[in-house]
Amino acid sequence: MDIRDGRVVKGKKFQNVKDVANPVDLAKKYENDGADVLFLLDITGADRDTFLTIVREVKNATSLPLYVGGGIRSLDDIKDTLAAGAAKVSITSAAINHPNLMKEAAEQFGKDKLILSIDAKRVAEGKWHAFTNGGQKDSGLDVIEWAKTNEPYVSEILLNSIDMDGVKDGYDLALNKAVKEAVRIPVIASGGAGKIEHFVTVLNEGFASSALAASVFHYGEISIQDIKRALQ
Repeated sequence: MDIRDGRVVKGKKFQNVKDVANPVDLAKKYENDGADVLFLLDITGADRDTFLTIVREVKNATSLPLYVGGGIRSLDDIKDTLAAGAAKVSITSAAINHPNLMKEAAEQFGKDKLILSIDAKRVAEGKWHAFTNGGQKDSGLDVIEWAKTNEPYVSEILLNSIDMDGVKDGYDLALNKAVKEAVRIPVIASGGAGKIEHFVTVLNEGFASSALAASVFHYGEISIQDIKRALQ
């Protein structure tokens, strides 16, 4: 659930963001629908108090594990996010802007509390760069090497395909395969889910350990229970 100004929103390729729903109401719905984890992402990073209040409210309203990211720039931000109820904290831009952050965070909080989030965009055939600033700035870092560099400090990698975000043509299988083969920790596929078959392919054919989706659930296009039945 991408959150801006206290509301769940969704865009396409990180652009044209539109209002969807109240986060607590939507979280309750997804728990009832059988989701395994809720991912809360602060897409503005401006008003941390408001966002952390939402995290606490969702934590109190549901029993699902919360993975929380966005706007996290320091060890104190990680501490505050965990204190608000996050099971794990996801870090994207700050990991690139502050190269020692992930190592220091792992030492202080434990790698089991940390997720490396990579906003990946294809820059050439078989090559992707990690982007920062909500997918706006090319860091120049090779996604595969970046994943390997941080593998010792995190429990999972969230792999966000900017190219496929909100497009609903399926996950970026080449990207997921390349990262999955480069690391031994779980990879979460994100960006591109449009049909049940997309989940079946990315999970049952070994391209990822888990799959994240937003708009197909927000707009009732696919049911979580139908996906689980297909996967079984």
